[in-house]
Amino acid sequence: MPGPLHGVRIIDLTSMISGPSTTLMLADQGADVIKVENPVGGGDHTRSVSRHGTGLAASFLNNNRNKRSITIDLKNPEGLPALLRLIRNADVLVQNFRPGVAERIGVGEAAVREHAPDIIHVSIAGFGFTGPYVAKPVYDPLIQALSGLATVQAGSDEERPRLVRTILPDKLTGIVAAQAITAALYAREKTGEGQAIQLSMLDSIIAFLWGSDMESQTMVDHGIEQQNAQSFRDLIYETSDGYISVAVQQDKEWLALTRALETPEWLEDERFKTVAGRHRNINDRLDLTQEVLRTRTSAEWLERLEAEGVPSAPVLNRFGMIEHPQIEANGIVIEHDHPVVGKLRQARPAARFSKTDFELRQQGATLGQHTGEVLTEAGFSGEEITALRAAGVFGTETRQAAE
Repeated sequence: MPGPLHGVRIIDLTSMISGPSTTLMLADQGADVIKVENPVGGGDHTRSVSRHGTGLAASFLNNNRNKRSITIDLKNPEGLPALLRLIRNADVLVQNFRPGVAERIGVGEAAVREHAPDIIHVSIAGFGFTGPYVAKPVYDPLIQALSGLATVQAGSDEERPRLVRTILPDKLTGIVAAQAITAALYAREKTGEGQAIQLSMLDSIIAFLWGSDMESQTMVDHGIEQQNAQSFRDLIYETSDGYISVAVQQDKEWLALTRALETPEWLEDERFKTVAGRHRNINDRLDLTQEVLRTRTSAEWLERLEAEGVPSAPVLNRFGMIEHPQIEANGIVIEHDHPVVGKLRQARPAARFSKTDFELRQQGATLGQHTGEVLTEAGFSGEEITALRAAGVFGTETRQAAE
Protein backbone atom coordinates (compact mmCIF):
# COMPACT_ATOMS: atom_id res chain seq x y z
CA MET A 1 0.00 0.00 0.00
CA PRO A 2 1.33 3.51 -0.80
CA GLY A 3 3.00 5.43 2.02
CA PRO A 4 1.31 8.31 3.87
CA LEU A 5 2.96 10.90 1.59
CA HIS A 6 1.93 9.16 -1.64
CA GLY A 7 1.02 11.83 -4.19
CA VAL A 8 3.47 14.42 -2.86
CA ARG A 9 6.17 15.37 -5.36
CA ILE A 10 9.47 16.79 -4.11
CA ILE A 11 12.25 18.38 -6.15
CA ASP A 12 15.46 17.62 -4.28
CA LEU A 13 18.43 19.86 -5.12
CA THR A 14 20.44 18.79 -2.08
CA SER A 15 23.67 16.88 -1.67
CA MET A 16 25.86 15.45 1.09
CA ILE A 17 23.87 14.45 4.21
CA SER A 18 21.53 17.01 5.83
CA GLY A 19 19.41 17.57 2.72
CA PRO A 20 19.41 14.00 1.39
CA SER A 21 18.51 12.61 4.82
CA THR A 22 15.55 15.02 4.84
CA THR A 23 14.20 13.80 1.53
CA LEU A 24 15.05 10.18 2.35
CA MET A 25 12.57 10.25 5.24
CA LEU A 26 9.90 11.74 2.99
CA ALA A 27 10.66 9.30 0.16
CA ASP A 28 10.44 6.35 2.55
CA GLN A 29 7.02 7.67 3.58
CA GLY A 30 5.81 7.55 0.00
CA ALA A 31 6.70 10.91 -1.56
CA ASP A 32 7.94 10.96 -5.15
CA VAL A 33 11.37 12.52 -4.65
CA ILE A 34 13.13 13.63 -7.82
CA LYS A 35 16.81 14.10 -7.04
CA VAL A 36 18.25 16.67 -9.41
CA GLU A 37 22.01 16.27 -9.71
CA ASN A 38 24.68 18.29 -11.45
CA PRO A 39 26.23 16.06 -14.13
CA VAL A 40 29.43 18.10 -14.02
CA GLY A 41 31.62 16.49 -11.41
CA GLY A 42 29.58 13.35 -11.00
CA GLY A 43 26.47 14.48 -9.10
CA ASP A 44 26.05 14.29 -5.33
CA HIS A 45 29.49 14.41 -3.71
CA THR A 46 28.79 11.29 -1.66
CA ARG A 47 28.76 9.28 -4.91
CA SER A 48 32.47 10.00 -5.32
CA VAL A 49 33.54 7.94 -2.31
CA SER A 50 32.51 4.73 -4.06
CA ARG A 51 35.40 2.27 -4.03
CA HIS A 52 34.15 0.28 -7.01
CA GLY A 53 33.63 3.11 -9.51
CA THR A 54 29.84 2.78 -9.77
CA GLY A 55 28.95 6.11 -8.16
CA LEU A 56 26.96 4.12 -5.62
CA ALA A 57 28.91 4.47 -2.39
CA ALA A 58 27.33 3.15 0.79
CA SER A 59 26.78 6.68 2.10
CA PHE A 60 24.93 7.63 -1.06
CA LEU A 61 22.80 4.49 -1.08
CA ASN A 62 21.87 4.85 2.58
CA ASN A 63 20.65 8.44 2.14
CA ASN A 64 19.08 8.25 -1.32
CA ARG A 65 16.93 5.15 -1.65
CA ASN A 66 13.36 5.53 -2.93
CA LYS A 67 14.38 8.56 -5.03
CA ARG A 68 14.62 9.02 -8.76
CA SER A 69 17.76 10.66 -10.15
CA ILE A 70 17.87 13.10 -13.03
CA THR A 71 20.75 15.28 -14.23
CA ILE A 72 20.43 18.95 -15.14
CA ASP A 73 23.33 21.33 -15.58
CA LEU A 74 21.92 24.58 -14.19
CA LYS A 75 24.80 26.55 -15.72
CA ASN A 76 23.63 25.46 -19.15
CA PRO A 77 21.33 28.16 -20.63
CA GLU A 78 18.60 25.56 -21.20
CA GLY A 79 19.00 23.85 -17.85
CA LEU A 80 17.18 26.28 -15.57
CA PRO A 81 14.07 26.56 -17.80
CA ALA A 82 13.84 22.76 -17.86
CA LEU A 83 14.05 22.59 -14.07
CA LEU A 84 11.45 25.34 -13.59
CA ARG A 85 9.12 23.42 -15.87
CA LEU A 86 9.48 20.39 -13.59
CA ILE A 87 8.86 22.54 -10.53
CA ARG A 88 5.40 23.57 -11.80
CA ASN A 89 4.01 20.18 -10.78
CA ALA A 90 5.92 19.89 -7.50
CA ASP A 91 4.70 20.33 -3.94
CA VAL A 92 8.06 20.90 -2.29
CA LEU A 93 11.52 22.11 -3.31
CA VAL A 94 14.46 21.43 -0.98
CA GLN A 95 17.91 22.99 -1.44
CA ASN A 96 21.00 23.22 0.74
CA PHE A 97 23.21 25.51 -1.30
CA ARG A 98 25.28 28.03 0.62
CA PRO A 99 23.06 31.06 1.49
CA GLY A 100 22.59 33.30 -1.55
CA VAL A 101 23.48 30.67 -4.15
CA ALA A 102 19.88 29.54 -4.78
CA GLU A 103 18.85 33.11 -5.57
CA ARG A 104 21.88 33.63 -7.78
CA ILE A 105 21.21 30.56 -9.94
CA GLY A 106 17.46 31.16 -10.19
CA VAL A 107 15.91 28.73 -7.69
CA GLY A 108 15.32 31.08 -4.76
CA GLU A 109 11.83 31.32 -3.33
CA ALA A 110 10.67 34.32 -5.35
CA ALA A 111 11.74 32.84 -8.68
CA VAL A 112 10.33 29.41 -7.93
CA ARG A 113 7.01 30.75 -6.66
CA GLU A 114 6.39 32.43 -10.02
CA HIS A 115 6.09 28.92 -11.49
CA ALA A 116 4.57 27.12 -8.47
CA PRO A 117 2.68 29.65 -6.32
CA ASP A 118 1.74 27.22 -3.56
CA ILE A 119 5.04 25.35 -3.30
CA ILE A 120 6.81 24.65 -0.01
CA HIS A 121 10.29 26.14 -0.52
CA VAL A 122 12.88 24.74 1.89
CA SER A 123 16.36 26.13 2.48
CA ILE A 124 18.87 24.31 4.68
CA ALA A 125 22.06 26.06 5.78
CA GLY A 126 24.98 25.32 8.06
CA PHE A 127 25.51 28.34 10.32
CA GLY A 128 22.35 30.23 9.32
CA PHE A 129 21.17 32.84 6.86
CA THR A 130 22.57 36.01 8.46
CA GLY A 131 25.49 36.88 10.69
CA PRO A 132 29.29 36.80 10.50
CA TYR A 133 29.47 33.07 9.68
CA VAL A 134 26.85 33.07 6.93
CA ALA A 135 29.36 32.68 4.08
CA LYS A 136 31.73 30.28 5.84
CA PRO A 137 32.07 26.73 4.56
CA VAL A 138 30.59 24.30 7.04
CA TYR A 139 30.95 20.68 8.08
CA ASP A 140 29.46 18.77 10.98
CA PRO A 141 32.43 19.10 13.40
CA LEU A 142 32.28 22.89 13.12
CA ILE A 143 28.62 22.88 14.19
CA GLN A 144 29.43 20.55 17.09
CA ALA A 145 32.12 23.00 18.17
CA LEU A 146 30.15 26.24 17.90
CA SER A 147 26.89 24.91 19.34
CA GLY A 148 28.37 23.70 22.63
CA LEU A 149 27.74 20.05 21.75
CA ALA A 150 31.45 19.22 21.99
CA THR A 151 31.52 20.60 25.54
CA VAL A 152 28.37 18.69 26.48
CA GLN A 153 29.96 15.54 25.09
CA ALA A 154 33.00 16.11 27.30
CA GLY A 155 30.74 15.86 30.36
CA SER A 156 32.00 19.06 31.96
CA ASP A 157 32.84 22.61 30.94
CA GLU A 158 36.29 22.08 32.44
CA GLU A 159 37.15 18.95 30.44
CA ARG A 160 38.62 18.78 26.94
CA PRO A 161 35.78 19.11 24.39
CA ARG A 162 34.93 15.96 22.47
CA LEU A 163 33.14 15.38 19.20
CA VAL A 164 30.21 13.02 18.99
CA ARG A 165 31.55 10.28 16.75
CA THR A 166 28.70 10.52 14.29
CA ILE A 167 27.49 13.45 12.25
CA LEU A 168 24.67 14.28 14.64
CA PRO A 169 23.99 17.89 13.51
CA ASP A 170 23.71 16.79 9.88
CA LYS A 171 21.31 13.94 10.58
CA LEU A 172 19.29 15.78 13.21
CA THR A 173 18.77 18.66 10.77
CA GLY A 174 17.33 16.17 8.30
CA ILE A 175 14.79 14.99 10.87
CA VAL A 176 13.82 18.55 11.83
CA ALA A 177 13.46 19.55 8.17
CA ALA A 178 11.32 16.53 7.29
CA GLN A 179 8.97 17.24 10.19
CA ALA A 180 8.73 20.92 9.21
CA ILE A 181 7.90 19.99 5.62
CA THR A 182 5.05 17.69 6.62
CA ALA A 183 3.73 20.43 8.94
CA ALA A 184 3.84 22.95 6.07
CA LEU A 185 2.04 20.50 3.79
CA TYR A 186 -0.66 20.07 6.43
CA ALA A 187 -1.01 23.86 6.74
CA ARG A 188 -1.33 24.13 2.97
CA GLU A 189 -4.14 21.57 3.01
CA LYS A 190 -6.06 23.89 5.36
CA THR A 191 -5.17 27.27 3.83
CA GLY A 192 -4.23 26.53 0.23
CA GLU A 193 -1.05 28.56 0.70
CA GLY A 194 2.53 27.46 0.42
CA GLN A 195 5.34 28.96 2.45
CA ALA A 196 9.09 29.08 2.87
CA ILE A 197 11.03 27.12 5.49
CA GLN A 198 14.53 28.09 6.56
CA LEU A 199 16.55 26.06 9.02
CA SER A 200 20.19 25.64 9.84
CA MET A 201 22.27 22.87 11.34
CA LEU A 202 23.32 25.29 14.08
CA ASP A 203 19.74 26.16 15.03
CA SER A 204 18.72 22.50 14.96
CA ILE A 205 21.42 21.28 17.32
CA ILE A 206 21.06 24.16 19.81
CA ALA A 207 17.28 23.62 20.01
CA PHE A 208 17.97 19.90 20.47
CA LEU A 209 20.44 20.50 23.29
CA TRP A 210 18.33 22.98 25.22
CA GLY A 211 15.85 20.48 26.59
CA SER A 212 18.40 18.65 28.69
CA ASP A 213 21.82 20.32 28.59
CA MET A 214 21.31 24.06 29.06
CA GLU A 215 19.94 24.29 32.62
CA SER A 216 22.65 26.78 33.55
CA GLN A 217 21.51 29.16 30.82
CA THR A 218 17.73 28.90 31.25
CA MET A 219 16.51 31.10 34.15
CA VAL A 220 17.67 34.53 33.05
CA ASP A 221 16.07 36.50 35.90
CA HIS A 222 17.90 34.38 38.46
CA GLY A 223 21.29 34.89 36.88
CA ILE A 224 23.43 32.17 35.41
CA GLU A 225 22.86 29.09 37.51
CA GLN A 226 25.79 26.96 38.45
CA GLN A 227 26.05 24.09 36.07
CA ASN A 228 24.64 20.89 37.48
CA ALA A 229 27.26 18.42 38.60
CA GLN A 230 28.39 16.34 35.66
CA SER A 231 30.93 13.68 34.96
CA PHE A 232 33.28 13.31 32.07
CA ARG A 233 33.07 9.53 32.58
CA ASP A 234 30.81 7.62 30.22
CA LEU A 235 28.25 5.25 31.69
CA ILE A 236 30.23 2.44 30.10
CA TYR A 237 31.83 0.00 32.52
CA GLU A 238 34.61 -2.48 31.99
CA THR A 239 33.94 -6.05 33.07
CA SER A 240 36.40 -8.93 33.24
CA ASP A 241 35.78 -9.75 29.56
CA GLY A 242 34.24 -6.70 27.92
CA TYR A 243 31.93 -3.75 28.55
CA ILE A 244 28.38 -3.08 29.68
CA SER A 245 26.28 0.02 30.27
CA VAL A 246 24.41 0.60 33.51
CA ALA A 247 22.22 3.67 34.08
CA VAL A 248 20.68 4.38 37.49
CA GLN A 249 18.43 7.39 38.13
CA GLN A 250 15.67 6.63 40.65
CA ASP A 251 15.92 5.53 44.28
CA LYS A 252 14.45 2.11 43.48
CA GLU A 253 17.11 1.58 40.81
CA TRP A 254 19.87 2.58 43.22
CA LEU A 255 18.57 0.08 45.77
CA ALA A 256 18.39 -2.58 43.07
CA LEU A 257 21.98 -1.83 42.02
CA THR A 258 23.30 -2.32 45.53
CA ARG A 259 21.54 -5.69 45.68
CA ALA A 260 22.89 -6.82 42.32
CA LEU A 261 26.43 -5.71 43.20
CA GLU A 262 26.15 -6.96 46.79
CA THR A 263 27.18 -3.60 48.20
CA PRO A 264 24.65 -2.79 50.98
CA GLU A 265 27.20 -0.49 52.63
CA TRP A 266 26.58 2.07 49.89
CA LEU A 267 23.10 2.66 51.33
CA GLU A 268 24.68 4.03 54.50
CA ASP A 269 27.13 6.31 52.70
CA GLU A 270 26.05 9.92 53.27
CA ARG A 271 27.17 10.85 49.75
CA PHE A 272 24.62 8.55 48.15
CA LYS A 273 21.53 8.66 50.37
CA THR A 274 19.59 11.03 48.08
CA VAL A 275 19.20 11.49 44.35
CA ALA A 276 20.77 14.95 44.66
CA GLY A 277 23.69 13.55 46.64
CA ARG A 278 24.31 10.79 44.14
CA HIS A 279 24.29 13.35 41.35
CA ARG A 280 26.55 15.72 43.25
CA ASN A 281 29.03 12.92 43.97
CA ILE A 282 28.67 11.27 40.59
CA ASN A 283 32.35 10.61 39.99
CA ASP A 284 32.80 8.85 43.34
CA ARG A 285 29.71 6.75 42.68
CA LEU A 286 30.80 5.76 39.18
CA ASP A 287 34.31 4.90 40.38
CA LEU A 288 32.96 2.56 43.05
CA THR A 289 30.59 0.94 40.57
CA GLN A 290 33.45 0.37 38.13
CA GLU A 291 35.60 -1.30 40.78
CA VAL A 292 32.91 -3.89 41.43
CA LEU A 293 31.89 -4.51 37.82
CA ARG A 294 35.47 -5.28 36.83
CA THR A 295 35.37 -8.47 38.93
CA ARG A 296 32.99 -10.58 36.80
CA THR A 297 32.08 -11.20 33.16
CA SER A 298 29.56 -9.15 31.21
CA ALA A 299 27.15 -12.07 30.99
CA GLU A 300 27.24 -12.66 34.74
CA TRP A 301 26.62 -9.04 35.56
CA LEU A 302 23.84 -8.59 33.01
CA GLU A 303 22.03 -11.62 34.41
CA ARG A 304 22.25 -10.27 37.95
CA LEU A 305 21.34 -6.70 36.95
CA GLU A 306 18.34 -7.81 34.90
CA ALA A 307 17.13 -10.03 37.74
CA GLU A 308 17.06 -7.00 40.03
CA GLY A 309 15.51 -4.67 37.43
CA VAL A 310 18.56 -2.45 37.01
CA PRO A 311 18.62 -0.66 33.61
CA SER A 312 21.53 -2.26 31.77
CA ALA A 313 22.63 -3.48 28.36
CA PRO A 314 25.66 -5.03 26.67
CA VAL A 315 28.01 -2.75 24.72
CA LEU A 316 28.07 -4.12 21.19
CA ASN A 317 30.23 -3.39 18.20
CA ARG A 318 28.61 -2.92 14.81
CA PHE A 319 28.79 -6.60 13.93
CA GLY A 320 27.38 -7.69 17.27
CA MET A 321 24.55 -5.18 17.06
CA ILE A 322 23.22 -6.67 13.84
CA GLU A 323 23.06 -10.15 15.37
CA HIS A 324 21.56 -9.23 18.76
CA PRO A 325 18.17 -10.86 19.44
CA GLN A 326 16.51 -7.52 20.22
CA ILE A 327 17.68 -6.02 16.93
CA GLU A 328 16.47 -9.09 15.07
CA ALA A 329 13.12 -9.00 16.87
CA ASN A 330 12.61 -5.38 15.87
CA GLY A 331 13.27 -6.19 12.22
CA ILE A 332 15.06 -2.87 11.81
CA VAL A 333 17.90 -4.25 9.65
CA ILE A 334 16.74 -5.43 6.23
CA GLU A 335 18.52 -6.94 3.25
CA HIS A 336 17.72 -6.63 -0.44
CA ASP A 337 19.43 -7.05 -3.79
CA HIS A 338 20.68 -4.03 -5.75
CA PRO A 339 21.05 -4.56 -9.51
CA VAL A 340 24.48 -2.87 -9.61
CA VAL A 341 26.25 -3.45 -6.29
CA GLY A 342 24.61 -6.69 -5.14
CA LYS A 343 23.15 -7.43 -1.71
CA LEU A 344 22.56 -4.42 0.53
CA ARG A 345 21.93 -4.34 4.25
CA GLN A 346 20.16 -1.19 5.52
CA ALA A 347 18.03 0.07 8.39
CA ARG A 348 14.36 0.43 7.56
CA PRO A 349 12.55 3.60 8.72
CA ALA A 350 12.05 3.67 12.47
CA ALA A 351 8.38 4.70 12.35
CA ARG A 352 5.95 1.88 11.54
CA PHE A 353 2.62 2.80 9.93
CA SER A 354 -0.21 0.32 10.40
CA LYS A 355 -1.87 1.09 7.06
CA THR A 356 0.70 2.94 4.93
CA ASP A 357 4.01 1.35 5.89
CA PHE A 358 7.43 1.53 4.24
CA GLU A 359 7.86 0.16 0.74
CA LEU A 360 11.18 -0.12 -1.07
CA ARG A 361 10.47 1.36 -4.51
CA GLN A 362 13.94 2.51 -5.62
CA GLN A 363 17.16 0.93 -4.34
CA GLY A 364 19.51 3.85 -5.02
CA ALA A 365 19.65 5.29 -8.52
CA THR A 366 22.65 5.58 -10.75
CA LEU A 367 23.43 9.14 -11.82
CA GLY A 368 20.69 10.41 -14.12
CA GLN A 369 18.98 7.02 -14.28
CA HIS A 370 15.47 8.48 -14.47
CA THR A 371 16.08 11.64 -16.51
CA GLY A 372 14.08 10.62 -19.57
CA GLU A 373 11.32 9.04 -17.50
CA VAL A 374 10.79 12.09 -15.30
CA LEU A 375 10.90 14.58 -18.17
CA THR A 376 8.39 12.52 -20.15
CA GLU A 377 6.03 12.47 -17.17
CA ALA A 378 6.37 16.26 -16.97
CA GLY A 379 5.18 16.64 -20.55
CA PHE A 380 8.48 16.97 -22.41
CA SER A 381 8.24 15.49 -25.89
CA GLY A 382 10.81 13.08 -27.28
CA GLU A 383 12.08 15.83 -29.56
CA GLU A 384 12.50 18.23 -26.64
CA ILE A 385 14.41 15.65 -24.63
CA THR A 386 16.65 14.92 -27.58
CA ALA A 387 17.34 18.63 -28.03
CA LEU A 388 18.19 19.09 -24.36
CA ARG A 389 20.51 16.11 -24.51
CA ALA A 390 22.24 17.50 -27.58
CA ALA A 391 22.65 20.84 -25.81
CA GLY A 392 24.47 19.11 -22.96
CA VAL A 393 21.82 19.85 -20.32
CA PHE A 394 22.10 16.30 -18.99
CA GLY A 395 25.88 16.23 -19.19
CA THR A 396 27.94 13.72 -21.10
CA GLU A 397 28.16 10.94 -18.51
CA THR A 398 24.40 10.37 -18.36
CA ARG A 399 23.27 10.40 -21.98
CA GLN A 400 22.52 6.70 -22.03
CA ALA A 401 20.57 6.89 -18.77
CA ALA A 402 18.57 9.85 -20.10
CA GLU A 403 17.52 7.83 -23.12
